[in-house]
Amino acid sequence: MRGKFISLEGGEGSGKSTAMKYIQNWLESQHIDYVMTREPGGTPLAEDIRNLVLSPREETVDDMAELLMMFAARSQHISQKIEPALKQGKWVISDRFIDSTYVYQGIARGGNIVVLDHLTQWVVGNCQTDATLVFDVPVEIGQQRVQQRKHSDRLDKESHLFHEKVRQGFLERAHQSPQRMKLIDASQPLESVKQQIQQELVALQSSWSKSKK
Repeated sequence: MRGKFISLEGGEGSGKSTAMKYIQNWLESQHIDYVMTREPGGTPLAEDIRNLVLSPREETVDDMAELLMMFAARSQHISQKIEPALKQGKWVISDRFIDSTYVYQGIARGGNIVVLDHLTQWVVGNCQTDATLVFDVPVEIGQQRVQQRKHSDRLDKESHLFHEKVRQGFLERAHQSPQRMKLIDASQPLESVKQQIQQELVALQSSWSKSKK
Protein backbone atom coordinates (compact mmCIF):
# COMPACT_ATOMS: atom_id res chain seq x y z
CA MET A 1 0.00 0.00 0.00
CA ARG A 2 1.44 3.34 -1.10
CA GLY A 3 1.99 5.86 1.67
CA LYS A 4 0.38 9.29 1.96
CA PHE A 5 2.02 12.60 1.04
CA ILE A 6 1.17 15.73 3.06
CA SER A 7 2.73 19.14 2.54
CA LEU A 8 2.68 22.17 4.84
CA GLU A 9 2.46 25.58 3.18
CA GLY A 10 2.31 29.20 4.22
CA GLY A 11 4.18 32.48 4.24
CA GLU A 12 7.23 33.32 6.32
CA GLY A 13 6.59 33.11 10.07
CA SER A 14 3.41 31.07 9.68
CA GLY A 15 4.55 28.44 12.19
CA LYS A 16 5.17 25.47 9.91
CA SER A 17 8.30 24.36 11.78
CA THR A 18 6.39 24.15 15.07
CA ALA A 19 3.57 22.33 13.28
CA MET A 20 6.02 19.78 11.88
CA LYS A 21 7.08 18.83 15.40
CA TYR A 22 3.48 18.45 16.54
CA ILE A 23 2.59 16.34 13.50
CA GLN A 24 5.59 14.12 14.15
CA ASN A 25 4.37 13.48 17.71
CA TRP A 26 0.86 12.74 16.42
CA LEU A 27 2.14 10.25 13.83
CA GLU A 28 4.13 8.44 16.51
CA SER A 29 1.07 8.30 18.77
CA GLN A 30 -0.83 6.65 15.90
CA HIS A 31 2.05 4.24 15.17
CA ILE A 32 2.30 5.52 11.59
CA ASP A 33 5.64 5.07 9.83
CA TYR A 34 6.72 8.44 8.46
CA VAL A 35 9.41 10.63 6.92
CA MET A 36 9.75 14.34 7.75
CA THR A 37 11.40 16.49 5.11
CA ARG A 38 11.46 19.97 3.58
CA GLU A 39 11.81 21.96 0.36
CA PRO A 40 14.02 23.12 -1.02
CA GLY A 41 16.17 20.40 0.50
CA GLY A 42 15.58 16.94 1.88
CA THR A 43 18.71 15.26 0.50
CA PRO A 44 22.39 16.32 0.70
CA LEU A 45 22.42 17.64 -2.88
CA ALA A 46 19.04 19.34 -2.52
CA GLU A 47 20.21 20.96 0.73
CA ASP A 48 23.23 22.35 -1.12
CA ILE A 49 20.85 23.86 -3.68
CA ARG A 50 18.73 25.23 -0.82
CA ASN A 51 21.75 27.15 0.44
CA LEU A 52 22.29 28.58 -3.04
CA VAL A 53 18.65 29.68 -3.27
CA LEU A 54 18.21 31.18 0.19
CA SER A 55 21.61 32.61 1.17
CA PRO A 56 21.60 36.44 1.17
CA ARG A 57 23.93 37.80 -1.51
CA GLU A 58 24.80 41.09 -3.19
CA GLU A 59 24.27 39.67 -6.65
CA THR A 60 20.70 39.85 -7.92
CA VAL A 61 19.27 36.37 -8.35
CA ASP A 62 17.53 36.03 -11.71
CA ASP A 63 13.92 34.87 -11.34
CA MET A 64 14.34 32.02 -13.84
CA ALA A 65 17.57 30.91 -12.17
CA GLU A 66 15.72 30.76 -8.83
CA LEU A 67 12.88 28.79 -10.40
CA LEU A 68 15.17 26.24 -12.05
CA MET A 69 17.16 25.73 -8.86
CA MET A 70 13.91 25.01 -7.02
CA PHE A 71 12.97 22.34 -9.55
CA ALA A 72 16.48 20.88 -9.61
CA ALA A 73 16.31 20.41 -5.83
CA ARG A 74 12.78 19.00 -6.15
CA SER A 75 13.79 16.45 -8.78
CA GLN A 76 16.51 15.10 -6.51
CA HIS A 77 14.17 15.20 -3.51
CA ILE A 78 11.43 13.23 -5.25
CA SER A 79 13.66 10.55 -6.74
CA GLN A 80 15.89 9.99 -3.72
CA LYS A 81 13.57 10.52 -0.75
CA ILE A 82 9.88 11.10 -1.38
CA GLU A 83 9.07 8.35 -3.88
CA PRO A 84 11.11 5.63 -2.10
CA ALA A 85 9.35 6.43 1.19
CA LEU A 86 5.88 6.41 -0.39
CA LYS A 87 6.58 3.08 -2.08
CA GLN A 88 7.49 1.68 1.35
CA GLY A 89 4.06 2.71 2.64
CA LYS A 90 5.33 5.60 4.75
CA TRP A 91 3.62 8.93 5.22
CA VAL A 92 5.78 11.77 3.90
CA ILE A 93 5.38 15.17 5.60
CA SER A 94 7.12 17.97 3.74
CA ASP A 95 7.63 21.56 4.84
CA ARG A 96 6.70 23.07 1.45
CA PHE A 97 6.26 21.47 -1.97
CA ILE A 98 4.93 22.52 -5.38
CA ASP A 99 2.34 25.02 -4.06
CA SER A 100 5.16 27.18 -2.70
CA THR A 101 6.74 27.35 -6.13
CA TYR A 102 3.50 28.44 -7.76
CA VAL A 103 3.02 31.10 -5.07
CA TYR A 104 6.58 32.41 -4.61
CA GLN A 105 8.08 32.05 -8.08
CA GLY A 106 4.75 32.28 -9.90
CA ILE A 107 2.28 34.64 -8.27
CA ALA A 108 4.58 36.78 -6.08
CA ARG A 109 7.37 37.07 -8.67
CA GLY A 110 5.01 37.31 -11.62
CA GLY A 111 6.47 34.20 -13.23
CA ASN A 112 5.13 32.44 -16.30
CA ILE A 113 2.50 29.96 -15.10
CA VAL A 114 2.65 28.02 -18.38
CA VAL A 115 6.37 27.40 -17.82
CA LEU A 116 5.59 26.38 -14.24
CA ASP A 117 2.95 23.93 -15.48
CA HIS A 118 5.41 22.34 -17.92
CA LEU A 119 8.15 22.03 -15.31
CA THR A 120 5.69 20.56 -12.82
CA GLN A 121 4.51 17.96 -15.32
CA TRP A 122 8.09 17.12 -16.25
CA VAL A 123 9.63 17.00 -12.75
CA VAL A 124 6.75 16.19 -10.38
CA GLY A 125 4.59 14.03 -12.63
CA ASN A 126 2.28 11.88 -10.52
CA CYS A 127 4.10 12.64 -7.25
CA GLN A 128 1.38 14.99 -6.06
CA THR A 129 0.41 15.65 -2.46
CA ASP A 130 -2.61 13.81 -1.07
CA ALA A 131 -3.31 16.73 1.26
CA THR A 132 -1.89 20.16 2.03
CA LEU A 133 -2.23 22.17 5.23
CA VAL A 134 -2.02 25.92 4.55
CA PHE A 135 -0.96 27.95 7.57
CA ASP A 136 -2.46 31.39 7.15
CA VAL A 137 -1.29 34.36 9.18
CA PRO A 138 -1.41 38.14 8.53
CA VAL A 139 1.87 39.39 7.08
CA GLU A 140 2.46 41.71 10.03
CA ILE A 141 2.33 38.82 12.50
CA GLY A 142 4.48 36.62 10.31
CA GLN A 143 7.13 39.30 9.98
CA GLN A 144 7.18 39.87 13.73
CA ARG A 145 7.92 36.17 14.19
CA VAL A 146 10.63 36.26 11.52
CA GLN A 147 12.36 39.14 13.30
CA GLN A 148 12.67 36.95 16.39
CA ARG A 149 14.74 34.38 14.49
CA LYS A 150 18.50 34.31 14.85
CA HIS A 151 19.01 34.10 11.09
CA SER A 152 17.04 35.50 8.15
CA ASP A 153 17.30 34.15 4.62
CA ARG A 154 17.00 35.96 1.30
CA LEU A 155 13.24 35.44 1.02
CA ASP A 156 12.63 36.63 4.59
CA LYS A 157 14.05 39.99 3.53
CA GLU A 158 11.66 40.53 0.62
CA SER A 159 9.28 43.51 0.71
CA HIS A 160 5.98 43.69 2.58
CA LEU A 161 4.20 43.75 -0.79
CA PHE A 162 5.95 40.53 -1.83
CA HIS A 163 4.88 38.77 1.37
CA GLU A 164 1.32 40.04 0.96
CA LYS A 165 1.26 38.56 -2.55
CA VAL A 166 2.51 35.29 -1.06
CA ARG A 167 -0.29 35.22 1.50
CA GLN A 168 -2.96 36.01 -1.06
CA GLY A 169 -1.47 33.44 -3.42
CA PHE A 170 -1.84 30.65 -0.88
CA LEU A 171 -5.40 31.73 -0.05
CA GLU A 172 -6.25 31.74 -3.75
CA ARG A 173 -4.84 28.26 -4.32
CA ALA A 174 -6.62 26.93 -1.23
CA HIS A 175 -9.89 28.38 -2.53
CA GLN A 176 -9.32 26.68 -5.89
CA SER A 177 -8.52 23.26 -4.36
CA PRO A 178 -10.61 22.95 -1.17
CA GLN A 179 -10.58 19.14 -1.22
CA ARG A 180 -6.80 18.94 -1.06
CA MET A 181 -5.81 22.18 0.67
CA LYS A 182 -7.04 22.82 4.22
CA LEU A 183 -6.67 26.25 5.82
CA ILE A 184 -5.23 26.52 9.32
CA ASP A 185 -5.68 29.84 11.16
CA ALA A 186 -2.09 30.19 12.36
CA SER A 187 -2.74 33.55 14.03
CA GLN A 188 -4.49 31.75 16.89
CA PRO A 189 -2.74 30.66 20.14
CA LEU A 190 -0.59 27.55 19.79
CA GLU A 191 -3.07 25.20 21.46
CA SER A 192 -5.79 26.29 19.06
CA VAL A 193 -3.49 25.74 16.09
CA LYS A 194 -2.64 22.25 17.37
CA GLN A 195 -6.35 21.44 17.70
CA GLN A 196 -6.96 22.54 14.11
CA ILE A 197 -4.08 20.38 12.89
CA GLN A 198 -5.29 17.35 14.82
CA GLN A 199 -8.82 17.72 13.47
CA GLU A 200 -7.51 17.74 9.91
CA LEU A 201 -5.17 14.80 10.48
CA VAL A 202 -7.89 12.70 12.11
CA ALA A 203 -10.28 13.50 9.24
CA LEU A 204 -7.65 12.59 6.65
CA GLN A 205 -6.76 9.36 8.44
CA SER A 206 -10.42 8.39 8.66
CA SER A 207 -11.05 9.20 4.99
CA TRP A 208 -8.02 7.27 3.81
CA SER A 209 -8.88 4.29 6.02
CA LYS A 210 -12.37 4.12 4.49
CA SER A 211 -10.92 4.28 0.97
CA LYS A 212 -8.95 1.08 1.65
CA LYS A 213 -12.14 -0.89 2.28
